[in-house]
Amino acid sequence: MTKDDRYLEGLIEDKIERCRSRYSPEYTTFLDAHQQSVARKLVSRTAAGDVSFCFYGGYDDADRVIFMALPDYITAEEAAPFALIRATCREGGRPLTHRDYLGSLTGLGIKRELTGDILVRDDGADIIVMEDIAEFIMTNYAKAGRTALSLARAPLSELMIPEKKVTVVRDTLASLRLDNVVASAFGLSRTKAAEAVKRGIVFVDSIEAVKPDMQVEEGSKVVLRGSGKVYLREIGGKSRKDRIYVTFEKY
Repeated sequence: MTKDDRYLEGLIEDKIERCRSRYSPEYTTFLDAHQQSVARKLVSRTAAGDVSFCFYGGYDDADRVIFMALPDYITAEEAAPFALIRATCREGGRPLTHRDYLGSLTGLGIKRELTGDILVRDDGADIIVMEDIAEFIMTNYAKAGRTALSLARAPLSELMIPEKKVTVVRDTLASLRLDNVVASAFGLSRTKAAEAVKRGIVFVDSIEAVKPDMQVEEGSKVVLRGSGKVYLREIGGKSRKDRIYVTFEKY
């Protein structure tokens, strides 16, 4: 465990204790995939007692989330310290990518942990940020790349979530080892899949996986950082060669 990981664990333990002692919501800034894994492992071995724990990013299946410790009188949706900035491209500009929006925000000096998911559409993007920086963005965020933007604040309940493209992949596996699953789902050799696991860039149900021989269960979400995510939707019977039929949904 690194120094940063230990710091994060201490921070979360402090948030939990403050929630218990003050009976008020406590939360972190946005966590990346590795930080989420560290936090989820800590929470899994921490007694909740009179508070509840959750990870929330403004909508179901958000990639970037915050950790929240909550008393029983409030929900994550009610307590979330988020603002929704709706950016619209001025006519005539080129279509913008996630990288364009993120790069222009960091160019303003905004730290990555203060921004959540950036949901890109053809004419703009919905950007989830910590409430603390919303007014700064509204005042200073004028363009992404060379494309001028117009901004408006919107309720989080009106978040525009783009329809995700889903590809169904069917295959047979020798076993349900994680390296086999990653190799099949992402079109890698088993050797490269195992290397990815050992490098710490594979996550199963938001927990960093470190063992290539880990068994993957039906319904699991598997993320290969930089390549997307898949759900192991179905484990079927076996073929004549004793291989296991599987069905993935790839996003």
